[in-house]
Amino acid sequence: METIIEAQNLSFKYPDGTQALKNINFKIKKGERCAFIGSNGAGKSTLFLNLNGILIPTSGSLTVDQILVGDSKENLRKIRENLGLVFQNPDDQLFAPTVMEDVAFGPMNMGLSKKEVDKRVEEALKRVGMEGSEEKVPHHLSGGQKKRIAIAGVLAMKPHIIAIDEPTADLDPQGAIDILKFLLDLNKEGITIVITTHDVDLIPLFTKKVYVMHHGFIEAEGTPEEIFSDPSLVKKAHLRTPLISDLMYRLKNDGVNCKIKMTVKEAHNELLQILGENIRDS
Repeated sequence: METIIEAQNLSFKYPDGTQALKNINFKIKKGERCAFIGSNGAGKSTLFLNLNGILIPTSGSLTVDQILVGDSKENLRKIRENLGLVFQNPDDQLFAPTVMEDVAFGPMNMGLSKKEVDKRVEEALKRVGMEGSEEKVPHHLSGGQKKRIAIAGVLAMKPHIIAIDEPTADLDPQGAIDILKFLLDLNKEGITIVITTHDVDLIPLFTKKVYVMHHGFIEAEGTPEEIFSDPSLVKKAHLRTPLISDLMYRLKNDGVNCKIKMTVKEAHNELLQILGENIRDS
């Protein structure tokens, strides 16, 4: 698969002198589904603002869909058409008087005809389950509905990549599950999905590729199994292991001959197998 996002020695320093990103390197392949994890202040949100060109790298390079971030205004326009960014707080993204106007903003700025804009708005709202809300005021909606409208505004631009900062933040459990299922469906359609999160329990459910960030560095890259089987890394990054894998570790330490699993389904199957073996041996 071709590389769709690449950072080489990427650094970013805020005007007050805070060094938020420090010589980070990574490659994301087209069609991948990956996550950047870390505690608050690790640099995740700053990285995503660089991906979209809202912030421009201080040094190093960052390319999105083979376009260099910060090279020109024209490049930034192309990047923002190719990569849709959804902020952690949808109130930072929604600004128009109605849902219709908010979702239409991106396509209109692409110079599309009114007919095409209306079509894209209708399709995007239907995709996120918010059809019929065109005339509603965005800020009167619930947190989950706002998140869906923010995603619809991105979908209406038909990007190749969607980057979502903390997709399940401030959502109830069912809302979080709905958003994750929706992102998985988009990925199955070929859209590259990149998220940030500090919620380690959703990582095994969502991705097989994880980047661990800490104090502006990328400390490690690997599968959830590789990342969470390193206690020193988890501790250094101020994270914890997912609850399911923590249970499996505890069982193993108590003498149960089991493999460490990351999801409820995997752990369930592993424990059923162990029970079956014990019954046969008894």
